[in-house]
Amino acid sequence: MISYEDAGVSIDKGNSFVESIKPLVKDTFDKNVLGGIGSFSGAYALPSGYKNPVLLAATDGVGTKLKLAIDSKRYSSIGQDLVAMCVNDLLCNFAKPMFFLDYYASAKLELEAAKEVIAGIARACKLAECSLIGGETAEMPGLYKEGDFDLAGFAVGMAEAEEIDRRAFVKNGDLLLALPSSGLHSNGYSLARKVLFEELKLSFDDKIEGKSLIDILLEPTRIYVKDFVKLKPFINALAHITGGGLLENLPRIFPRGIGAVIRKHHLKTQEIFYTIGQMVDENEMYRSFNMGVGMVLVVSSANVSKVLENSDAFIIGEVVLNEGVILE
Repeated sequence: MISYEDAGVSIDKGNSFVESIKPLVKDTFDKNVLGGIGSFSGAYALPSGYKNPVLLAATDGVGTKLKLAIDSKRYSSIGQDLVAMCVNDLLCNFAKPMFFLDYYASAKLELEAAKEVIAGIARACKLAECSLIGGETAEMPGLYKEGDFDLAGFAVGMAEAEEIDRRAFVKNGDLLLALPSSGLHSNGYSLARKVLFEELKLSFDDKIEGKSLIDILLEPTRIYVKDFVKLKPFINALAHITGGGLLENLPRIFPRGIGAVIRKHHLKTQEIFYTIGQMVDENEMYRSFNMGVGMVLVVSSANVSKVLENSDAFIIGEVVLNEGVILE
């Protein structure tokens, strides 16, 4: 007789994995989590204190940055990328993250690697002030190559109904402030890998400004939840600078007839972007990468000093009567 394990899927290993991560997951729980890990779904009580509460949800992965983590066998930071890409999106609709779920799929479950990934997700959930209330681990031999795995994340947050659509709060003359990125975050890696490894022939151990290339590329995506909580009273709107860069993400928060001027010399662009930019047109760089800007805050002139005093934000431009984004 043939067993499921003979087909490449170990039920016992999956059960062992769930038991091993329970302490990591439980450490992220807050008072609203109901029950524990192992039920058919995660339960979360709705927080009080909202007048017109609305639930918002976001989902994402980490793209081909995951390939670098797999090739270098360094799994500890990729979980933060997964959480960050989801919770940072929620903030743009003024939603405070509440809970997170993950999906981990592989050809064959490698326990230590998987546990390292989940530990990173759990640490990131604590940074994002949200609870990891569930997930799914799947072994799918034949669909994935041995040694490969994929990740997806799902975050749910809550906001006041009247605060979700920020376009009405953006006015001509508002200033644009940037919260810096920690590097490439989790976008543009297919282009980055092609340029760095195929065209420039660099290796993981090559140094840029004294830091190894693989360390730079695996630097985890910054989580902006605590910044949002602190700065929310002073912010008109936010844009998470992901795929599409400044050129395509900023217009998503502007009303009709409103645009932006960005002054490139005000950006704090890390050297890795200039290295990639040797082989890529400037406009393409600004459409593919964050160029050192992780989150853009639209702020009234009266509130700019409050934001600057309470964060590492810096001014990069202003809102104007013009559609689109102008780079100067």
